[in-house]
Amino acid sequence: MNAIDVSYEVSGDGPPLYMVHGIGSRKVTWDGILDALEPHFTCVRYDLRGHGGSPIPPVPYTLDHLVDDLDALRAKLGHEQIHVIGHSLGGMIGPRYAQRFPDRTLTVGLLSTAAGRTEDDSAKVKGVVARMREEGIDDVLATLVNRWYTDEFAAANPLIIDHRIEQVNTTPPEVFLSVFDVYAETEMAPWLHEVTVPCLVLTGENDPGCSPRLNEFIHATLPDSELVILPEVRHSILVECPDLVSAPLLDFLLRRG
Repeated sequence: MNAIDVSYEVSGDGPPLYMVHGIGSRKVTWDGILDALEPHFTCVRYDLRGHGGSPIPPVPYTLDHLVDDLDALRAKLGHEQIHVIGHSLGGMIGPRYAQRFPDRTLTVGLLSTAAGRTEDDSAKVKGVVARMREEGIDDVLATLVNRWYTDEFAAANPLIIDHRIEQVNTTPPEVFLSVFDVYAETEMAPWLHEVTVPCLVLTGENDPGCSPRLNEFIHATLPDSELVILPEVRHSILVECPDLVSAPLLDFLLRRG
């Protein structure tokens, strides 16, 4: 194990629920759904390696490095079994954790993530990473923001958009590109069927990179899952529509957890 001691926060009461953010984000991305979850769960959110207050080990990172960090935090906090929810890249870390540590996992929430990509899908996401390496992250960031939020939300909430851009800009470029590589190169299809715990699969109707088509594939491949498609929204569902996320998530956790 090459795990690191991540920066984390804990709140709430009940079974432990570990919350894993995505590329260039921070643990604060979960703040919008905490009020709904804290009465029922001990909410553990943390910064991925290289992000926020966590240490910055040398790149490259792998999916299993990120899984090891999660398990090290679980061991540190003394939780024998945990629920895991993850967004985007976090939605790959969660099921990988459950595949590797089934006896330690109660349920998994896969939010706005991807599997079953076609060759064209893979070429597009890898092309985004290549463009950032060639042109710089800043030059591609506007395209990413457009994929993350609906036009109406972005126009009405410029400070939120600025905060998200600041998160990316304060993530070391080599870290941002390394975790984007993990997201772009991970294909869960070969092992998703091994994730036998109950899973919630949830994405936005208009998420271009984590589309309903890819999430329907995830749902069909997992042995025990439920699928929710949120109407109209794109990728940043935790920020743009936390209430739409927390309602089906809490319902799932209370029924299946």
